[in-house]
Amino acid sequence: MTVTRLTLDLDALARNYAVLRDTAGVEAAPAIKADGYGVGALEAALRLWDEGARSFHVARLTEGETLRAALGERTATIYVLDGPTPGSQDRLRAARLTPVINSLEQAAAWDGAAAIHIDTGMNRLGLTAAEAATLSDRPDVVLVMSHLACAGKPADPMNALQLERFRAVRALFPQAPASLASSGGIFLGRDYAFDQVRPGISLFGGGPHDRPDARISTVVTLEAAILQVREVPAGETIGYAGAFTAEHDLTVGILAAGYADGVPWSAHPGGVVWFEGALRRMVGRISMDMIAVDLTGCETARPGEMVELLGANLPVDNAARAAGTTAYELLTRLSTRAERRYVVGR
Repeated sequence: MTVTRLTLDLDALARNYAVLRDTAGVEAAPAIKADGYGVGALEAALRLWDEGARSFHVARLTEGETLRAALGERTATIYVLDGPTPGSQDRLRAARLTPVINSLEQAAAWDGAAAIHIDTGMNRLGLTAAEAATLSDRPDVVLVMSHLACAGKPADPMNALQLERFRAVRALFPQAPASLASSGGIFLGRDYAFDQVRPGISLFGGGPHDRPDARISTVVTLEAAILQVREVPAGETIGYAGAFTAEHDLTVGILAAGYADGVPWSAHPGGVVWFEGALRRMVGRISMDMIAVDLTGCETARPGEMVELLGANLPVDNAARAAGTTAYELLTRLSTRAERRYVVGR
């Protein structure tokens, strides 16, 4: 019996890519860091290449090396967001990777083609406007980029402020294409698109504004089998530390999934699943390998039946909100323990 199953719809991935690219109206360079947001970076990249993607963004050097090996002789540009970290230069060149310069120290350490990352308000990595100005005569800048801090909130004034700041710095590098928007920014309008967008979470099914969006298709479906169905009388506790007490008699299903499969421990007490046409609440703390859910009144609750933890009936944004986390964390925590099945219908 398959106890935990992860279905990954590459056709839905392709549809999302088309929506994001067409909405932006410019080149869409997928961000497939963290193993393609848990979906599988290599499978995602190869399908996206077939859909026309020619540039990709990863976070780590090792991610870039792995992606280059998978793409083989395909002439893709692979940007490494960490930049040329100490000791990485030879490996970056060997794998034909393009680092993103985040500091003057990195700029001094790298003498090849590079992207320039401007901090316009995120206050993480990136050059200040003044630092960027000192590099304006550098001939090997192939992309100027920044990152929006509040793109998931379209009305936040921070978006317009960062756009203004980015325009000012971008003008220092007229020869280079520019990139500002990721998934949320794509839907802020064409002013944010520039020459390249970097879709990430919405490629893999997350809404651009941290909630489900009808334009974005479901890519990931996570299901777990019922291992056992048991009757729990009123007054009894369920799970570790007795964290849940049944207020009335319950029918409880024990599912073959837990935090080792990517279901956050924080999902107690708000987490939900989908079974027999409705949302069902998780009861008791999440265990490493098991979850208890209230299946009272469910006529088909029996061992072997599959329960949806993520999917079309329980979008990743909704599941994440119920579990007290984000779609980003929920997807990137998906375990390799589940049986993986890639769906390709074309």
